[in-house]
Amino acid sequence: MHPMLTIAIRAARKAGDFIAKYYAEPQGSIKTNKKNSNDFAVDKSAERLIIDVIRRSYPSASIISQKCPALNGGDNETQWIISSLGENSNFTKRLPHCAVSIAVRIKEHTEVAVIYDAIRNELFTAVRGQGAQLNSYRLRIPEYKNLAGTTLAAGISIKAKSHSHVYYNLLSQLSFQCDNIHSSGSSALDLAYIAAGRVDGFFSIGLSPCSFAGGELLVREAGARVTDFVGGDNYYYSGNLVVGSPRVVETMQQIMDKELTAALRC
Repeated sequence: MHPMLTIAIRAARKAGDFIAKYYAEPQGSIKTNKKNSNDFAVDKSAERLIIDVIRRSYPSASIISQKCPALNGGDNETQWIISSLGENSNFTKRLPHCAVSIAVRIKEHTEVAVIYDAIRNELFTAVRGQGAQLNSYRLRIPEYKNLAGTTLAAGISIKAKSHSHVYYNLLSQLSFQCDNIHSSGSSALDLAYIAAGRVDGFFSIGLSPCSFAGGELLVREAGARVTDFVGGDNYYYSGNLVVGSPRVVETMQQIMDKELTAALRC
């Protein structure tokens, strides 16, 4: 096993088990910041657990997370991109659909990825060039010729609400071609589910790399394509993603192209 994957799994399980413990607590025990419902102690504590595990084995690692400031350990070529819950409103509302996500990028290539859903005990893993797995079983996406029969997932980040009108127009146009579209509240699991064949396509506006870095490698290793809205690779900077099998992505982009503003073509 890749040594960084071993550490990523260890960190994900430690944080995930901590999260699952608090999820099982009685209603009302999860305390959020009154000004920001996405800011709460469980999330921050879980991210600290991840960071502690990484630091023990890789003390010079640079770590990027949603809740803690960027931690530059001296190794600027290797980045650990982590998220303990992602878009965590599911957890605060006690919806059992959230996951830990950890990705390791070396020289701007994602080499290792882990997404761990502790509530369902599902561990998604990938190493570049070695495929994607769910609980040690190999994953491969199905191929579709178009969107007929597909289920799509979609999301928009809190910071991208200015694009809400485009988002809803895209949902409307895509819904005529596919069987179903849902917004699950967890981009990490949406991408993991594409790798597992549970979801067939995904698009999102303005995502943080912490939300999709782990899932990006998973879907690539399972045979999916990941692009920005115009077919390029600028999604790490824009946060705008289209994901699915090559034909699904091509069809989605053709439909979406009519609705995109100039700001979303960058």
